[in-house]
Amino acid sequence: MFESFHTTILNPGFRKTNKTIKPKPMKTTFITGLLLVFSLQLFAQKDTSERALWFTDARFGMFIHWGLYSGAEGYWKGEKLRHANDYAEWIYYRNQIDRDEYVQLLDRFDWDSIDPEKWVILAKNAGMKYMTITAKHHDGFALWDSQVSDYDLGDHTSPKRDIIKEMAAACKKHGIKLGLYYSHWVDWEHPGGWDHSKEIYNISAEDYDKYWQEKVIPQVRELLSNYGEISLIWFDMWINHSQSIVTKEQLVQLKTMIRELQPACLVNSRLGLSMEEDPDIDFKTLGDNQLGSKKEDFPWQSPGTVAHSWGFHSSDTQWKSTSSLLKALIGNASLNGNFMLNIGPRANGEVPFEISQRLLEMGEWLKVNGEAVYGTQAFDLKNDQHDWGKITCKQEGDLFKLYLHLYNWPLNKKLYLTGVSGNPEKAYLLADKDKTSLKFSHNSVYTEVSLPNDQPDPYVSVVVLEYKQRPAAVDGMVAKTVDGGYSLLPGNQSPKPETIEIVSPSEYETIPAHVVVSQPETFRWKIFVDKAGEKTVDASYSFQGNDAKGKITIRTAESTLEQNIHPTGLTVGEPNENWHIEAYKSHRLGSIYFPEPGLYEIEMQLQPEPNEPVNFQWIWIK
Repeated sequence: MFESFHTTILNPGFRKTNKTIKPKPMKTTFITGLLLVFSLQLFAQKDTSERALWFTDARFGMFIHWGLYSGAEGYWKGEKLRHANDYAEWIYYRNQIDRDEYVQLLDRFDWDSIDPEKWVILAKNAGMKYMTITAKHHDGFALWDSQVSDYDLGDHTSPKRDIIKEMAAACKKHGIKLGLYYSHWVDWEHPGGWDHSKEIYNISAEDYDKYWQEKVIPQVRELLSNYGEISLIWFDMWINHSQSIVTKEQLVQLKTMIRELQPACLVNSRLGLSMEEDPDIDFKTLGDNQLGSKKEDFPWQSPGTVAHSWGFHSSDTQWKSTSSLLKALIGNASLNGNFMLNIGPRANGEVPFEISQRLLEMGEWLKVNGEAVYGTQAFDLKNDQHDWGKITCKQEGDLFKLYLHLYNWPLNKKLYLTGVSGNPEKAYLLADKDKTSLKFSHNSVYTEVSLPNDQPDPYVSVVVLEYKQRPAAVDGMVAKTVDGGYSLLPGNQSPKPETIEIVSPSEYETIPAHVVVSQPETFRWKIFVDKAGEKTVDASYSFQGNDAKGKITIRTAESTLEQNIHPTGLTVGEPNENWHIEAYKSHRLGSIYFPEPGLYEIEMQLQPEPNEPVNFQWIWIK
């Protein structure tokens, strides 16, 4: 195994801006005609083959890294794995271990204790719907009784053990779909297989093809012929074939054989063929521990770990919390993705307590809240629109449901949903078996739900909104935050200018994301104000001029706030380290009175003086 914006800050001091301005709400016809873009996409993931429908429904799976390396536990002859990433399953290559000595690690395996059914039961209790085991990892050692090579369990255990056979039987017994990991590109054991030392000591295409035809093709044939239904085969070439010794022809040969032997078996993009290059690839695999960042219409998956290493490492202490793992699963599901979470059993088959504990806690959460994950899809709002959590959705009979996953229970016991035009029929907590109605109100594109004092779940609580039909999502809205304000950033403008360049945070993020404004620039946002009343307007920016120069102007409807741009000076990023950076400061621009609830467009104009740029960060309205 192996992701800004611009800010300006102002001090009160233009033409007396500590006054209240009264804007008019935008007309409904203007709103619907020009301001809102409704997304009425089909509910299902569009680019999903029939054979992958189960996969997009399952959402959660188990990964198992287990092999000879499990006996080493990250150390060889007293020396720790020779790489800072500490991936224990790479010890054969990293520590330059002799092939025959490496096999002797089997002496550490307690075969009387090793029972793959226990892993399957753990997966089931964790709420996982499928699992993938490393049938052959990069070390080339097969966990089944292979007739192709003697570098396998069948030739080195007495009595013979076939872990794949045992896994297949246990998965069938417990209703879990079985997937197999097979390292096709890299094989450290076979003289013709690829290992990265061959960047120095070249190997011919002919020798590599000999390995391909002698080992890869026949071993994959064995796996797909002798163990019943294999639901997916998971390859691990993390680069495109064009960057490797593997040819496209060899990959097509392999995939064609899979389609012939088991037409329903899924193949992932780490075969070495991208989904763009070959639409017959079933799902995209992201990088190791890489979570989704945007909605996709094709099936995709993140492989993740509970700690750091994939194979068991005795020194690994980087355990992720149950909350973070649940948020990884929910976050991926909210973007149409899956999460495959790894266990690395020891040489006696035991799963580390820290891993099994977290998996079982996730399973308990899914027993109550699994409806909000299994069979759900991404909704049409931006994934980062709300600061309280994520949204998943599904059509269930005559009802359409939005599942609002609350990562943090709001202190004011109010849940704000912005950008959904439909009026819910009902709101309730998913953990409430009686589905007791929660009070809510809806106006245009804004829904507010009153929550009880106590959250039902210590990790993530789920509020369900039921609709008679799928509500329309409204693009481009800035959502009301959990503390009742509106954070207007260069990146959440609507529409977002194509030419805008957001400077990423730097200097350990002591310099925030911002936009450098060196000439007059206009920014526009859309907000829904749910109650009439006065709101203050603040702006944050950095300006290194000596005097107040240039202007910042805020307009909404017929109202205007205007102020000079004031110097912000420098600050110390880290004491005693000569770490001096530009200061970003918040400036009160004044107040705006919103006469009635409704949709408003907020426009900001920044007019810096020539050769005196302003770094704009945000506008805050509350």
